[in-house]
Amino acid sequence: MLHSPGLPFDLRVLEIFLAVCDAGGMAGAARRLGLSQPAVSQAIAEIEKRSGVALLDRGVRPLSPTPAGVLLRQRGAALLDEARQIAPLLRQVRQRRLALLRIGMVDSLSRAVLGPLAQQLETMADQVMFLSGLTASHASALLTRHLDICLGTDALQDLDGLERWNLFDEPYILALPAGIDLPEGLSAAASLTALSERLPLARYSARSRTGIDIERHLRRLQLDLPRHQEFDTPYGVMAMVEQGIAWGITTPLCLYEARTDLSRIRCLPLPGPSLRRQLTLVARRRELGTVPRSLAQGVRKALEAEAMPWLRRSMGWVCEGKTELLPPLSSMTGPNADHGMGD
Repeated sequence: MLHSPGLPFDLRVLEIFLAVCDAGGMAGAARRLGLSQPAVSQAIAEIEKRSGVALLDRGVRPLSPTPAGVLLRQRGAALLDEARQIAPLLRQVRQRRLALLRIGMVDSLSRAVLGPLAQQLETMADQVMFLSGLTASHASALLTRHLDICLGTDALQDLDGLERWNLFDEPYILALPAGIDLPEGLSAAASLTALSERLPLARYSARSRTGIDIERHLRRLQLDLPRHQEFDTPYGVMAMVEQGIAWGITTPLCLYEARTDLSRIRCLPLPGPSLRRQLTLVARRRELGTVPRSLAQGVRKALEAEAMPWLRRSMGWVCEGKTELLPPLSSMTGPNADHGMGD
């Protein structure tokens, strides 16, 4: 039997070992597998020699696995089951469909793109799992292979082996309750300080990339505003602003996601240096073929159809910046960015 030098056995030998455990003896395993008893005995001797431990207690009848054999039986059964599923999965891929696709999506994209994206994936995968929440948790899940694609606010530019597709670029803006004015004639820091003396700032959680960006902006202005309430979702922040009990720093897409009643708030440019965020699709490079590019196109199409008309109608001044909210579709570039695969 052939083995890789780094592996203690191949799958056929593992199958024989599991059969011996189930049958309680070499003869029973041989009958079950259609092999000779010497062939079964040779396979067991070989796996024990290569692993360096006894896997079967030959002093009892029926044969029983040793503690090492129990471990191999537990792990080996799962490994063999996974291996048996590969052939049908390969046939599905040959039909240009994925068996399973796991997608992590930042909350501020859900309202605009979840429905159209789910419809698009009907023709691409047999099973799709959507997980909403914070980009940081999705990025970690992508790197540990618990997710296949991440749609969020972190392009993971410091990591190799990934492909990245830009989706949306937007400025951070100031959201005030209706009837509250931003003091004029003051510096950015003085304006926000005066505002915080009237109402507290409803913050995005420091666990989120949006919250981190906002805190960094405040530090650039040398502001240390009192901490009042923090939220993981756009809805939480905007609920406080709509109720007139706080002000917030947010983005146009977060306003759209929160179904904000614009008659109850005022949106203004954020004082101070320019602050923007970019939403990006990130996937492991060359593992999903053209799927990441296709999904990026689908997300952008959904944003153009669902969110952009509302933004242009409600907040036209946001769309007049030099940087397009929907930049040209391309693989993001950078010192460690990988170009996405072509069609």
